Amino acid sequence: MRRMLITTALLGTLAACGKQDKGTATQTAPADPAALLNPASPAMTAQAPATYRAKFETSAGDFTIEVTRAWAPLGADRLYNLIKGGFYDGDRFFRVVPGFVVQFGLNGNPAVSAAWRHANIQDDPVAQHNNTGTIVFATAGPNTRTTQLFINYADNLRLDGMGFAPLGKVVDGMDVVTKIFPDYGQTPDQSLIESQGNGYLAQAFPKLDYIKRATIQ
Repeated sequence: MRRMLITTALLGTLAACGKQDKGTATQTAPADPAALLNPASPAMTAQAPATYRAKFETSAGDFTIEVTRAWAPLGADRLYNLIKGGFYDGDRFFRVVPGFVVQFGLNGNPAVSAAWRHANIQDDPVAQHNNTGTIVFATAGPNTRTTQLFINYADNLRLDGMGFAPLGKVVDGMDVVTKIFPDYGQTPDQSLIESQGNGYLAQAFPKLDYIKRATIQ
């Protein structure tokens, strides 16, 4: 199912554990890779700390996000577990719309993509504005968040009323985020990414920037 961002006509349709204190959740080793094939496993359903930071090492440079669970608890938990499990490692930034958003979160392994395609979580109430630098789950409609995320390149406040709930923000390296390779725009096909993985993207869109590794700090 394609993740959608319903925008204005100008932009058209963009397809889309106990509490711990900040800084105490350190990822020392990757989770069992088999857990990536089972979204319901305990390794993929732990509660996130009240706040946590995650570092994204990418081909464009590094950036760090800070997630506040109170902003969007279900989204914060999902992202925490995906990062711990190594879901985003090797994933491409497949949709870049300068002045709007950069989107990612389709796994490069078709088997992993298939396992998560319908692993939906319920919506969180929108508690924060879609300001520049906030990170948000993409959606294909109500209660359809899975793994795809976008980072706002601008104050996209109209997204607040569409149900897009920010769960965190970029706290270091926003200059890196804004220089992610944009020239392919919205051209990569989500269904082909899901069915063929990074092989399709490497052949058809070789200049896409990608995540080398994402880790909980």
